Amino acid sequence: MFIISPELLSASTVAVRDCMGAQPGEKVLIVTDTHLRLIGYALHKAASDLGLEVLLVDMLPRKSNGEEPPPDVAELMARADIVLCPTSKSLTHTDARRAASASGARIATLPGVTEVMMVRCMNADYHEIAARTHRLCERLEKASVIRVKAPGGTDVTMPMAGRRAHASTGLFHEKGQWGNLPTGEAYLAPLEGRSNGVVVVDGSMAGVGVVKTPIRIEVKDGYATEITGGDEARLLIDLLAPHGQDARTVAEFGIGTNDKAILTGLILEDEKVMGTVHIAFGDNKSMGGSVRVASHLDGLIRWPTVWLDDEKIMEDGTLLVA
Repeated sequence: MFIISPELLSASTVAVRDCMGAQPGEKVLIVTDTHLRLIGYALHKAASDLGLEVLLVDMLPRKSNGEEPPPDVAELMARADIVLCPTSKSLTHTDARRAASASGARIATLPGVTEVMMVRCMNADYHEIAARTHRLCERLEKASVIRVKAPGGTDVTMPMAGRRAHASTGLFHEKGQWGNLPTGEAYLAPLEGRSNGVVVVDGSMAGVGVVKTPIRIEVKDGYATEITGGDEARLLIDLLAPHGQDARTVAEFGIGTNDKAILTGLILEDEKVMGTVHIAFGDNKSMGGSVRVASHLDGLIRWPTVWLDDEKIMEDGTLLVA
């Protein structure tokens, strides 16, 4: 039996009631696994206390971010009004999530979330985060090329003309809306085969944690071609290896917009930190790209300067436009 603290229950109630906009009579599904049962049960209690019809499914942990859940779980996801997924590996970039969204379910994924993270980040002002994120998305969609430079050595250009920018605001009140909780990021999929330069991950890396020795990733024609550094770089290479060349696709560029988020080593929170950007490799189908692979790994870049075409929107980690 889990002991759910008042603080965690409060954060879970905010997630169900405010972020998901739960209404009387709606069906809520909680998908969790061995490692995140505490969060799963807290969300279940919050939904039950709100008088909602709620079902909790406990599955075996997935082996990688983007690995599909069991077919029975995917079917239940598509039947629910609201789906919350506190799981050790992300279900965001799965066909199950995409199908459930297409069926109208409102979905929040919480990969790797902790009690401390829930309590801290669910107390953010999500209406302000939403406004900030939408302003950035408007700027992104007007641009043709993103350039990022940072003191750690990052210098990369990512063409993205015509790609839609996505606002992960933490407010999922309309059918088919989806994203992370906790959240706060503006992101898009750069054009496949077009990104070039160097990405130096000096914050944290999904599946790796806080980076002590920066990971240097050479990017050529849209792929990570050479990865060097210390133990972290070798671990990243090992994580990518089972999934082939597609896992090395430059899949995402994102800007953190959550002023409560801090660098912890858990990418769910790290990629939302104000003053940082992240570049992911692997699956981008969920954000308008064409690559489907059972891997999506984000790398955090600290103190970045960002240009959208010729407009500088961030300098040394300070947003200039939002």
